[in-house]
Amino acid sequence: MKLTQEELAELLRQAERAHGEYERELGTRDEDWPTWYAGWILDRLAERD
Repeated sequence: MKLTQEELAELLRQAERAHGEYERELGTRDEDWPTWYAGWILDRLAERD
């Protein structure tokens, strides 16, 4: 599956919003946010297949 720059940018925007909610629930800053973003984006891409 090919992913366009626009699609990736939108996934990153969505991940940012979702991660903000996650951090609010967590009650602290997530120091390992890159791993969280990567997992979230991979999950969304798997749903597209």
